[in-house]
Amino acid sequence: MNRSLRSLGVSPNAWWVDAEMADLTRPAVPPRPIMLPTDTKTLRLDLTKAAMVVVDMQNDFCHPDGWLAHIGVDVTPAREPILPLKHLLPELRQVNVPIVWLNWGNRPDLLNISPALRHVYNPTGEGIGLGDPLPKNKAPVLIKDSWAAAVVDELAIEPTDIQVDKYRMSGFWDTPLDSILRNLGKTTLFFAGVNADQCVMATLQDANFLGYDCILLRDCTATTSPDYCFQSTIYNVNQCFGFVTDSLAIVKGVRSEE
Repeated sequence: MNRSLRSLGVSPNAWWVDAEMADLTRPAVPPRPIMLPTDTKTLRLDLTKAAMVVVDMQNDFCHPDGWLAHIGVDVTPAREPILPLKHLLPELRQVNVPIVWLNWGNRPDLLNISPALRHVYNPTGEGIGLGDPLPKNKAPVLIKDSWAAAVVDELAIEPTDIQVDKYRMSGFWDTPLDSILRNLGKTTLFFAGVNADQCVMATLQDANFLGYDCILLRDCTATTSPDYCFQSTIYNVNQCFGFVTDSLAIVKGVRSEE
């Protein structure tokens, strides 16, 4: 067909159009299959249909001057995913797997945040809760575009990465995450970040309910909760919601792509 058509949309969900015609065929993207061992099965998956979702690797949760540290939580465990993620993310970018930074970033006016959610962060009403300035640097807790809500300095966000703000433990609730992933044709999601038993798990469960293939990366996920909470998360993902592997297995699979 010899027509001068222009692309309209985001590949692979794009039409080709001119003044008289719209081509809706959406040509298939050549697959990039890899083999990936997990706790329960060996998976064969297509990298062109995969995305990496990194949850809440933010100063308020992972930095010694952030909100969790301010209320007395040892954030050392929350920093453990930093090094494996630093090694993994460039490998995924190299094969065009999108990196989605899913971060808690509230409106400054907190108009979409209920008292029940605010209670989690300030149960007495007298402490430093959502939107309140941290004593050390005055950054407002988990407010969009603040230092508190920013990804830790060790994990650089590249221009090709995707940033999505969330307002609940699940990143699919009241956000464009699902629309973005579907528009990009992504059906397999790798999950990493903190806290494993809270925001990571809630987002992964919703992804499973929405029909995505879910793979949790053990070494890129952590929690400041007791260890049994992490073990329970691993058990439940393996049992009910998907698969568990680690970053080394993914890197090996990427480098030995079929």
